[in-house]
Amino acid sequence: MYTISQLFIYPVKSLGGFEVSAAQLTDRGFQYDRRWMLVDTDNHFITQRECPQMSLLQTAIENDLLVIYPKDDTDDRLAISLQQETGRICNAKVWNDECMALYVSEIADEWLSRNLSIPCRLVYMPDKGRRKVDPAYAFNNEITNFSDAFPLLIIGQLSLDDLNNRLEQPLPINRFRPNIVFTGGAAYDEDLMEHITVNHIDLYGVKLCARCTITTIDQTNGQKAKEPLKTFATYRMKNNKIYFGQNMLYGQTGVINVGDVIEVIKKKERFLFDGSEGNSLVA
Repeated sequence: MYTISQLFIYPVKSLGGFEVSAAQLTDRGFQYDRRWMLVDTDNHFITQRECPQMSLLQTAIENDLLVIYPKDDTDDRLAISLQQETGRICNAKVWNDECMALYVSEIADEWLSRNLSIPCRLVYMPDKGRRKVDPAYAFNNEITNFSDAFPLLIIGQLSLDDLNNRLEQPLPINRFRPNIVFTGGAAYDEDLMEHITVNHIDLYGVKLCARCTITTIDQTNGQKAKEPLKTFATYRMKNNKIYFGQNMLYGQTGVINVGDVIEVIKKKERFLFDGSEGNSLVA
């Protein structure tokens, strides 16, 4: 049996997220997830790939406010309204997508630029912003906020455990920024989840998640290293891309809770990695 063990929300793309016991699944992912994003002077998205110190800023939701603060200075706080449907419009760029966004405020821009030591602006996706997922994987013109590509990412706890058994120093789940973590089954069972249900919600595994250098950044100090990509390359690589976790789309909105049971309706064939001979598990 598979059981949801952790749920995470990341309000600002590439800043610290937080754990919740229940999450409202909206038409574009978990409520508030990646609803905000930092952009440069060309309105191009900024992440830890270019700015590792973003890992040192933490987010929280307090009443009707989004709060951002340095992890080592909780008194230096930026507070932003959770609802913003008016403001100066811009076209924010996420990879090859351009989508409607609103500039949040000069105060937010100044605070973030000071704390990150780079010029940046904070943008918000309003309800009328409609960023579609890749049509090659969509079922019904699904949308997402400022996530890289899809509204949900699921990872099995046993998959992380298997990785950590291969590493000299184990890594926490925050390196991989999932929305849903589950227990049960076997390592990498998320690879096989083509159609699952959680609390009467249908979810579909559409594409394994290709991983980047953000996984190598220590979220407590912003320092880069070689792991886990070095180890992943020995058993989770295909065509020069490393995969860990499954991107999900879904058929209904609703609430997902820690403790909810995952029912597998349909499995897909195991993804074959380079040199794996079809088996991605420990021998």
